[in-house]
Amino acid sequence: MKSFRLVFRSFRDAFKSVVRNFSLSLASITCITITLIIIAASFLISENVRNFTDLIEKDVTVVVFLSNDTTEEDRKLFEEELQKMDNIDYYDFSSKQEVKTNMAKEYDNLKTILDDWEESENPLKDTYTIKVVDVEKIKDTADKIKTFDKVDSVQYGEGLVEKMLGAFSAVEKITLIAALALVVVTIFLIINTIKLTIFSRKQEIYIMRLVGASNMRIKLPFVIEGVVLGIIGSIIPTVIIIFGYTALYNKMGGVLFSSLIKLVKPIPFIFNLSVVVIAIGILVGMIGSARAVRRYVKI
Repeated sequence: MKSFRLVFRSFRDAFKSVVRNFSLSLASITCITITLIIIAASFLISENVRNFTDLIEKDVTVVVFLSNDTTEEDRKLFEEELQKMDNIDYYDFSSKQEVKTNMAKEYDNLKTILDDWEESENPLKDTYTIKVVDVEKIKDTADKIKTFDKVDSVQYGEGLVEKMLGAFSAVEKITLIAALALVVVTIFLIINTIKLTIFSRKQEIYIMRLVGASNMRIKLPFVIEGVVLGIIGSIIPTVIIIFGYTALYNKMGGVLFSSLIKLVKPIPFIFNLSVVVIAIGILVGMIGSARAVRRYVKI
């Protein structure tokens, strides 16, 4: 019961302090709000970049064209070699006749020309479409397949795939590092702001210590005050995440620039991110207040 009263009084004192020191509280809330907006934007970018990367990795395939003189026995030997490779997830075979049929279905303007081709006149090649396990090793896999007998050519978007994945990976790392750096900077800003609040209540704290108030009784209101500031500061970023990202997603039709680059679906992403942002706001306020009390109030 005593602990409950202590917590209740600490919450009461914390809210009173926020109102009484409104200008300092507003500075802390503004600092937290701006930082959380930037952090939320960083997480939004990072998550969508990760989603872009996953989609590219799922779509990237190695296309192998066999020589025209490839026999059925040669093809079986080729498949045996593929099965020995660790980075091969699965593969599909299409004969040159199947390739012609699929092209005729997909491109209506070529259908007349393709239908006139006799089997002996078909210049297309037997084709293997191969999905790899690790896209980062796709070049090594493609280079090894090129050495197999009866392989005419191998294509997988050489150079472009590596550059795109490298760029996306760099953006994702930069945004995460920036978000973490902002959290650290905000903690120090909150420490300085709370320090000013503590200084303005120096006499009050001194009296509390004279009457025998425990360390916890002195520290707890400041820590809770930091939590309150963090929660209030996370309201605007949370609203922006939920309504802003949903509006952006709907306006863009769920894609960015092209259908190949799809945005992360709002639900449940926006709610998960909102919880993370609120938690960061609470932790930033709590840690900042706790460190300020410990450092500047000699208790």
